[in-house]
Amino acid sequence: MTVNTMQAAVLAQFGAPLTLADTDIPPLRPGQVLVRVSASGVNPLDTKIQSGNAAHAQIRLPAILGIDLAGVVHAVHPDETGFRPGDEVYGMTGGVGGVSGSLAQFAAVDADLLALKPRRLDMRQAAALPLIFITAWEGLVDRARVRPGQKVLVHGGAGGVGHIAVQIARAFGAEVYATGSAEQKAVIESFGAVAIDYRSEGVEDYVARHTGGEGFDIVYDTVGGATLDASFAAVRRYHGHVVSCLGWGAHKLAPLSFRAATYSGVFTLLPLLSGQGRAHHGDIMREAARLADAGQLSLLMDERRFTLGQVNEAHAIAAGGQARGKLVIDVAI
Repeated sequence: MTVNTMQAAVLAQFGAPLTLADTDIPPLRPGQVLVRVSASGVNPLDTKIQSGNAAHAQIRLPAILGIDLAGVVHAVHPDETGFRPGDEVYGMTGGVGGVSGSLAQFAAVDADLLALKPRRLDMRQAAALPLIFITAWEGLVDRARVRPGQKVLVHGGAGGVGHIAVQIARAFGAEVYATGSAEQKAVIESFGAVAIDYRSEGVEDYVARHTGGEGFDIVYDTVGGATLDASFAAVRRYHGHVVSCLGWGAHKLAPLSFRAATYSGVFTLLPLLSGQGRAHHGDIMREAARLADAGQLSLLMDERRFTLGQVNEAHAIAAGGQARGKLVIDVAI
């Protein structure tokens, strides 16, 4: 007997709860694989989309949210040769721009966006990784070209993107520093960075203490706002580079120009929204798997468990800033 329907958490109206509904299993288009979803990672963007505060995500209602997934390949389009049924895969695959997301029992996914799941990570850990790893990698590797011996400062080192950025920079041989609160010191240090308490030490002070006043070779801002302005003051003269994945607001570039440094922005959703660069996201996922399987990558996880029917509870925790690491929805139980 062939099953043609699945359960999904559907957003029918911005600002409303997601509701469980029976919907058709999506058909496969050329270049796609059908994934039986095991777990769906929760990201702050998911809650902004649900509330209607993420116009840049180009949502078309009704929508199935969920940007990240881990699961098992159930079927492949006849023209797809990179994956086979039974493969365990993960990736940042949908939930924006009219592409159905991972808060469903099945997802039709462009194969270019996927990679084989790291062997050392379980499905929940794998589902928590894609967006934050891609965001960190694009900033540090693709934009800033991190290399051995550099001094890297990560703002928000205990956050989702931040704790991954710390580990990527260390894997490339950089000397890593990260800002956070005093309460986050142990977490930041556990990932291998020197912790800087931004509440008790000003920019000039920690730049002087850790770089002799020269500035950091790379500053990765994962916080935005005033922290991005602080990044312009913390970067090294002439050859320094500031990267931000939260470049909202109005910022004066003069402090950066006066240091003859450079700036890049990271917009992780662009391949999903534009269709360009999707294969590179698959490449980045393979790099993540390589680091994870080499023991160079671990995840800060919130161990609370949520089913597909409890997604609104998980979103409320994430939106309220009460998560203790990455939250994950268990789709297959």
